[in-house]
Order: sequence, then C-alpha cells, then structure tokens
Amino acid sequence: MSPFPVGKLPHELLARLLEEHKPVDPRVLLGPGVGLDCAVVDINGLCLVMKSDPITFTARELGWYAVHVNANDVATTGAAPKWFLATLLLPERGSEEQLVQSIFREVGDACRSVGAQLLGGHTEITTGLERPILCGTMLGEVPRERLITPQGARPGDRILLTKGVPIEATSILAYEFRDRLLALSPSLLARALDYLHDPGISVVPEALAAAEAGGVTAMHDPTEGGLASGLWELAQASKTGLVVDHEAIPIPDESREICATLEVNPLEAIASGALLLTARPRESSRILDAIASKGIYAVEIGQVVAGSEVAMRKKGRTEILSWPKRDALATLFSSGS
Repeated sequence: MSPFPVGKLPHELLARLLEEHKPVDPRVLLGPGVGLDCAVVDINGLCLVMKSDPITFTARELGWYAVHVNANDVATTGAAPKWFLATLLLPERGSEEQLVQSIFREVGDACRSVGAQLLGGHTEITTGLERPILCGTMLGEVPRERLITPQGARPGDRILLTKGVPIEATSILAYEFRDRLLALSPSLLARALDYLHDPGISVVPEALAAAEAGGVTAMHDPTEGGLASGLWELAQASKTGLVVDHEAIPIPDESREICATLEVNPLEAIASGALLLTARPRESSRILDAIASKGIYAVEIGQVVAGSEVAMRKKGRTEILSWPKRDALATLFSSGS
C-alpha cells in the first residue's frame, strides 16, 4: 500500500473516518464533516464556534498566518473571533529567544487585528522538525438565530467571491520560490510578497459585513486545494451542485504571472484571503454593497443548482470541475523542483 502524498487526506477516506465519530450530544449543531471547517455547540441559545488549523507550508510570519486562517473559518459562521490558543512546536536547531519573541509578537498583532485574545496553549522544542509549526485554535460566538453554516446553500442562490485567488499561495510562492521568479519584475514580486497584508489573508471584515447585511445562506474559506476544493467542499456540505463562470473568477496579475511561471493552477492553490459565499438572489446586490463598504472587492461568479457536482463554464462550454487530489503547492514542494 502506497503512503499518502503531502497534503490533505483523500476526501473519501476522511468522510468515512469522520462518519465514525458523529457527536451524540444534542447541543452539537455542527460536527466533523467534509466542507465543515468549524464545530458549533449551542450553549443556551449562544453558539460557541471552534476552529483548529496548523500552518505548515511556510514559517514566514507564522503567528500572523495562524491567527488569521483560524479566525477566517470562525467568521464564516457569522461569529466574531474572540479567543485563540496556540501550540507552537520549535525545531532543535535555531530556536532562539528572538525567534520565539517574533512569533508571539505576530500572534499578538494578529489577534488584536481581529478582536481576539491569546488565552494559552503549549510551546516546546521538538525533535525531527526542520522549521517551526504553529497549530492554532480560535473560538468565537454568535447567537443561534444568526448562525451561518456551509450546509445552508440552496438551488437558485448566487455564488460570490471576494478579492481573488490565490492570495495566500501568491505570497508563499513569491517567498519560497523567489529564485525561480527572477525573470518577473521586482515591483510585481514585492507586491506579491506583501499579499499577506495587502489585500491580506483575513476574510473576517467581509464575512461579518456580509452576515450583518442578511441574506447569506453559506460561507466558506477556500484554503488548501484552493477555490476548486472550496467549491467542492461547499457543494458536499450543502448537498447541492454549483455552476461557476471561469471568466468571472478574479485572478490578480501578480497571482496569474507567478502561477504561470511556476506552472501552478491558480484555482487549485491555497487561497486564504478569498471568501466564498452564497446568497439569496434578491439579497446578493446588498451583500456586495456591504462588502464594498469595507473597501473590499467582491463579484458574483456563478449560482447554486440542483445536483451534486461542480461545473465550470469556460469559452462557451460547461465541464465538470475536478476535485483536486492535493493542493498545487503541496505538489510543487514535494517535487523538489
């Protein structure tokens, strides 16, 4: 039996494993499942939303990454991120006080930017690591009547996307593979390196603005596997089909050029920074306006339909969009090229 490659477990295997661990506590409103990035527990009408995710592709601005990728998923439920716990694993070599202070400073800055607080966690120096790994857990809260889950999308809903893709991958690629990008302009690479902050990997402002506007039926943060995986995960969670217009998907120039140079599919690369959401047709314009009021670009890219597959309209043809077996960055990193 062959070992698994770097990246997520195959979604079919993950679905089977999670099916064996369905919660029996009736207060659990959202448990484990493919496309379900948060756990939600009802505590007397107030929902506690919990999310846990590690940062593994890069060690650059580790603390900033960890807070935001966890806060993003919490915000997709309409909950405000409140409390963060961090498990920091440090390698034997090079783990000096300056490194630890830098990571903690990044965590603190990121927590303040989303209105959360660091509550605790665990820190240790660990054998077998080449670079630091930070596993975060973010908790938030939202009244039950305002809870949004990926299960809520319904046929006829419009599919919206903010900012563009793949924001996180663009920053990682510009940093980790800069030696292979020297043919690109220095100004383009400088902008790409700053993608962590501009347009930024946080989707908290637009998620909360959209939730406040009303009419949002589902939200999802497309991370590993990119927009393609995010669409499939949303379809699986809501038990619907999706039809997306390829030409409507915003891909920034920096992302397009870097992905083309490295032969990375921009739709299959880790895409934190973009928010995928569905909205009732009559409410989509108001939601887009609410997001725009935060200075954030958003656009309609398709609609929810009956069925169970994700289709892509491209150059007059409609084809089934494949579910990526692994993130494009995982393939690039493991290739050693």
